[in-house]
This record gives sequence, C-alpha cells and structure tokens, in this order.
Amino acid sequence: MDTTDSAVSIGALADETRRALYEFISAQPEPVTRDAAAEAIGIPPHMARFHLDKLVEVGLLETEFRRLSGRTGPGAGRPSKLYRPATGTITVSLPERRYDLVGHLLAGAIERAGEGMPLPDAVDTAAREEGRLIAASAMASDSATGDDLTRVATVLDTHGYEPRRDGDSLTLANCPFESLARDHTQLVCSANLALIDGILDGLGCDHLCARGEPHEGQCCVAVRPS
Repeated sequence: MDTTDSAVSIGALADETRRALYEFISAQPEPVTRDAAAEAIGIPPHMARFHLDKLVEVGLLETEFRRLSGRTGPGAGRPSKLYRPATGTITVSLPERRYDLVGHLLAGAIERAGEGMPLPDAVDTAAREEGRLIAASAMASDSATGDDLTRVATVLDTHGYEPRRDGDSLTLANCPFESLARDHTQLVCSANLALIDGILDGLGCDHLCARGEPHEGQCCVAVRPS
C-alpha cells in the first residue's frame, strides 16, 4: 500500500462508526457477517453494510462468501458475505513515529560496539551513515528538489519530522522517536542529531547544520545555517 492509499485508509478510520466496525472485526478470530458487526456496535444492518463496504473499498477489510450452516448442495441456502481484516499490516500512528528507523540505526551501532568501537562513537557513526543513505535514496528518486532548505524539508517530512520553515532555518514539530526519546533521552537525541547531520551531508548542504534545541512537544533538533 503506497503513501496515498495509506492516507485514504487513515481518513476512513476518522469516522467513528467505521473505526468501531474495523476495531470489532479486527478483534475477531474469524470473519464476521454484516449483521453480527452491526449488532456488536449497535447500528442498523443497512448502515453497517454501507460503512463496511467503504472499509473494503479503501483496503482495510476483505470479504469472502461462505455458507455458515456448513451444508452444500440444493437447499443449503445462499452463502453469507463475511468481512475480515485485509491481508498485511497497516500501522497508524498520529503524529507519525518511526521506531523502525531508530531501531535499525541502533542495531547498527550495537554491531559496531561489539567489534570494539566505543558505544557513543558507534551510535554517531551508524546514525550519520543512515542519514547519508536516506539522502542518497531521496536524490536517486528525485524526491528532493528546490533550494537546499526545501530539499532538506522534503526529506525530513517524509520521515515524520513535520518541518516548519522559519526564514533560513527549519524547526521540527514532531519527534518520530518520541517514546524512546522520552525514556532514553541522551542516547536517542544524540542519534537523532547525527542522523539529521548525515542527511544534510548526503544532500550536500554544507552551509546547514543540525543543532540540538530541545523543546517540549517537538523534536530536539533544528536545522540552522552553519
């Protein structure tokens, strides 16, 4: 599921009725009928059918047809339409979190530390390397265009930082590693600083640098002129 499809799926769950239906069906061990879902959340079956089909349309649910009696042949009745969660995993976190990214770079740091590199140096090296790889991927796909600050903002936005331009600088409204940063501040924030520095280096933005500027409720890093 691409970014556009994911956004549509998340938007579908903004409706309380659809969210309740999705949560009920996701919690069931077997596919369920429209009537069962309607009864579970207390709405009429015709209303449930409308919302369930919308959830199917955006890819959050799938359907199958089965005779619930278990009988086959003449007189067995028509198969029932059943709903189940779509195959695959959709992880929704608002604001966006990227624990996969910080987990990946910290795993690289642990490997380096296991080879004898001091842990702070290992974290810094792994994070900068990850940042350069992110920048290289953006440049290869032509997804970072415009002036340097715009290119940096595009890459950071893709990774959940929610950059806000302020003159010749960027502040970052969201920390993609919020929970880990709260519990392991020094480790995660130093990795975050090195990661963004690596992105700047990889994009060739020598006149910009990442600076630690902790603020309540947002990322601890800002991008400023060197």
